[in-house]
Amino acid sequence: MMSSNAITIFLLFLNISLFPAISALNQEGHSLLSWLSTFNSSFSSTFFSSWDPSHQNPCKWKYVKCSSSGFVTEITITSIKLPTSFPTQLLSFDHLTTLILSHGNLTGEIPPSIGNLSSLITLDLSFNALSGNIPVEIGKLSQLQSLSLNSNLLHGKIPGEIGNCSWLRQLELFDNQLSGKLPEEIGQLVALETFRAGGNQGIRGEIPMQISNCKGLLYLGLADTEISGQIPSSLGELKHLRTLSVYTANLTGKIPPEIGNCSALEDLFLYENQLTGNIPEELASLQNLKRLLLWQNNLTGSIPGALGNCSDLKMIDLSMNSLTGVVPLSLVEIVALKELLLSYNYISGEIPPIIGNFSALKQLELDNNRFSGEIPAAIGQLKELSLFYAWQNQLHGSIPSEIGNCEKLQALDLSHNILTGSVPHSLFHLKYLTQLLLLSNGLSGEIPSDISNCIGLIRLRLGSNNFTGQIPREIGFLHNLSFLELSDNQFTGCIPHEIGNCTQLQMVDLHGNRLQGSIPTTLEFLVNLNVLDLSMNSISGTIPENLGKLTSLNKLVISENHINGLVPTSLGLCRDLQFLDMSSNRLTGSIPDEIGHLQGLDILLNLSRNSLTGPIPESFGNLSKLANLDVSHNMLTGTLTVLGSLNNLVSLDVSYNKFSGFLPDTKFFHDLPTTAYAGNPELCININNCPLGGNHRGNNTRNLIMCTLLSLTAILLVVLVGVLLFIRNHRAAFARKDEENILEWDFTPFQKLNFSVSDIVTRLSDSNVIGKGCSGMVYRVETPLKQVIAVKKLWPVKNGEFPERDWFSAEVRTLGSIRHKNIVRLLGCCNNGKTRLLLFDYISNGSLAGLLHEKNLFLDWDARYKIILGAAHGLAYLHHDCTPPIVHRDIKANNILVGPQFEAFLADFGLAKLVDSAECSIASNTVAGSYGYIAPGKTSTSVLP
Repeated sequence: MMSSNAITIFLLFLNISLFPAISALNQEGHSLLSWLSTFNSSFSSTFFSSWDPSHQNPCKWKYVKCSSSGFVTEITITSIKLPTSFPTQLLSFDHLTTLILSHGNLTGEIPPSIGNLSSLITLDLSFNALSGNIPVEIGKLSQLQSLSLNSNLLHGKIPGEIGNCSWLRQLELFDNQLSGKLPEEIGQLVALETFRAGGNQGIRGEIPMQISNCKGLLYLGLADTEISGQIPSSLGELKHLRTLSVYTANLTGKIPPEIGNCSALEDLFLYENQLTGNIPEELASLQNLKRLLLWQNNLTGSIPGALGNCSDLKMIDLSMNSLTGVVPLSLVEIVALKELLLSYNYISGEIPPIIGNFSALKQLELDNNRFSGEIPAAIGQLKELSLFYAWQNQLHGSIPSEIGNCEKLQALDLSHNILTGSVPHSLFHLKYLTQLLLLSNGLSGEIPSDISNCIGLIRLRLGSNNFTGQIPREIGFLHNLSFLELSDNQFTGCIPHEIGNCTQLQMVDLHGNRLQGSIPTTLEFLVNLNVLDLSMNSISGTIPENLGKLTSLNKLVISENHINGLVPTSLGLCRDLQFLDMSSNRLTGSIPDEIGHLQGLDILLNLSRNSLTGPIPESFGNLSKLANLDVSHNMLTGTLTVLGSLNNLVSLDVSYNKFSGFLPDTKFFHDLPTTAYAGNPELCININNCPLGGNHRGNNTRNLIMCTLLSLTAILLVVLVGVLLFIRNHRAAFARKDEENILEWDFTPFQKLNFSVSDIVTRLSDSNVIGKGCSGMVYRVETPLKQVIAVKKLWPVKNGEFPERDWFSAEVRTLGSIRHKNIVRLLGCCNNGKTRLLLFDYISNGSLAGLLHEKNLFLDWDARYKIILGAAHGLAYLHHDCTPPIVHRDIKANNILVGPQFEAFLADFGLAKLVDSAECSIASNTVAGSYGYIAPGKTSTSVLP
């Protein structure tokens, strides 16, 4: 049925059409009502109830203003869904000076007849879904002063005719799909104050020198584009410029010293480019400078001491460059400084005590440098400090107790240094502390019971130190704790039962200590637990049956302890388990059939070096994803037949048991080294040399039958292989005959796959291309069995060329070693010496960038939240759960894939680094990341394109 609003509108028009003489509404009013009638939503119409056709003119209508003579001069409609296209009905309004239709979801194109609105001063169509080109007729709007077309789906070039709008002061075109070069005619806009064209990744070329003619320019924004070349030195002529924002682009060369002439400059954002050379001393002339963001470039030299003259600076971010030298003492003059971020450089020397003079400092990031000496006690003077990172340096001495005076401190990371002594008690009185990371130092002493004061603590990571004593029972008061890592220390005593009160725990890693007692039954309350590692201790007793209640568990490691008893059948309830290691204990009894129903178990199952008996359960045939299986050094019996169906196995060890019968007749078992099944005297390895029992005649008969069957099978296989080869060769005659198909493919599967390399290669056609990036081309491929996968074909390496980044090795090394629900699954890789392919699960919705900017798919806030949360879970796994940690270094919307239920998958690990690998032992001297990437931790800058 029609809604009451729709009926009202219908009756109004019926009244107008049947009784035109009675209606006194003028033509402009009729035009507005005509536009209103095109709305496809009666709900939107409710906002226009004041549009009464009985009025003489629309001057009293909401959103409308008129001149004294009764003509419409202003129409302002914002944040109301307008389910229609651009209102062409308004193009005859000769007196219209202001047209604002923003945040309304308008669709369609901007009509060329927009140029007829000759009186227009303000045109704002921002935050809609308008498409098509920017019409050149906009150049006819000679009175125009403000043009806002940002946040739409506009494409094509920025028309040079826009330079005819000589009165234009504000030009906002950001966040569209515009392309091409910036028109030189921009320089004709001598009254221009704001020019923002960022977020258009198709805009390329250099910044036109003519833009320096816009002497009144206040804001120049070209971020997240493909702008390249050098920064024009003529920009130094813009004396009134307050913001220069050209980040996440492709700028090269040096920062021109002439920038120091922009005396009004407040924000200089040039991060994520390829700028080289020193930071110019001339920046010291920028007395109004408040934020200096130059991170992730190739800048060298030292931090200019003259920066101390910029006394209004609130934020300095020079991280991820190749800066050397020491922190200049002259920076002490910057009393307003709130953030000093110098991570990932080669800065050396001591942390200067003058840092304590930055009374407003909130964030201090000095990690991944070459700082030495002791941490100055003066840091305790920073009453506003909320974050202090100094990990991966060469700091020694003890942690100063004065840090406890930083009452607002939330995150402290001093990992990977040479710190000694005990942790000051004062740290455990910081009530806002959420992260305390002190990994890989030489710290000693005990964890005090005072830790109960840190009620907001989320991450406590003290691994790889020399801590002693017991884990305090007071840890149970940390109800927000999600990560507890105390591994590789010398803790003794029992695991406190109070740990069960920390119901938010996701990771508990206590391996490599001297813990005793039994596994506490209170662990059953940790329903969010993903990782539990209690290995390499002296824990005894049995495995609690209620451990099966941890249904979120991905990784369970209790190896190298003194645990006895049976393997609990309840572990079969842990459906998300991917890694299970119970080796080197005193477990007895049989392997529960329920273990074989853990179909998510894909990384490792290790039950070796126990006293397990009985056969391998038939249910093990369900472990089709399992890559590594070790049941060696037990007393298991029966045959290995069931293992023959595990096609995804990469590693297997069944040695030193009591297995008998034949090895499964598969390529995997044929290629196994003898050490993998040694110590099983009754296991038949060679059909002609098998151990015989008492009844020789029966055995001989059985052997004869087996030989006959095997012979028939071999003949059938030869015939079948011959037929398949003939079919394949016949089909290949019609396929591409280039050199690539002649080369032999090396195929390495990481999962159980039901297709061959040829099934993939023959389908890599242009019609199947779904994406292209800096590392290669991505195809959508449907296998003969209708499985859809994504295939990344990496760009070929030319003869004699050594690539700067080995994308293939990086991605295989990274994705081949990890499993997580929010990280795209690597199915396998192929290499024939010339072409390299990576095979992934196909993610149906494509990239987040495509959903946001290309596909006509509405993402509500619930979907956006789910995507963000999933990506965050994936990153947290890489940074905090992988050993060593993995840094993706190229997180952006293009590299976040979105599944059918809006689940997020991190992808494209071609730039990933292992944090403690040799390649990451020093700061990178090249740009890491592609355009559009904003590194974690940088969102606090709140920078707009």
